[in-house]
Amino acid sequence: MEGIDDYMLPCLTKKYLGFDCFGCGMQRAAAFLFKGEFVAAFKMYPAIYPLILLLLFLFLNMFVSFKRSERIKIILILVTIAFIVGNFILKIIIN
Repeated sequence: MEGIDDYMLPCLTKKYLGFDCFGCGMQRAAAFLFKGEFVAAFKMYPAIYPLILLLLFLFLNMFVSFKRSERIKIILILVTIAFIVGNFILKIIIN
């Protein structure tokens, strides 16, 4: 029986350089989200939720104008980057 893992793209950084990239775990986290496993998605890639929130805000902002939208975008971008970099550093420290 084929699983979702059979269709995931390999991380070329991990394959050729031997360490995780900033996006490692995002595909699996998205797969966990689609299965309704929200805690597992966070554990796999903690930046998944701030990233979704950022993308949702950017999409909505195309149709609805928000007060201080530029400030909100900057804050969401910085939070997302902090989660991505923090996750990357934790993976390096743990492994």
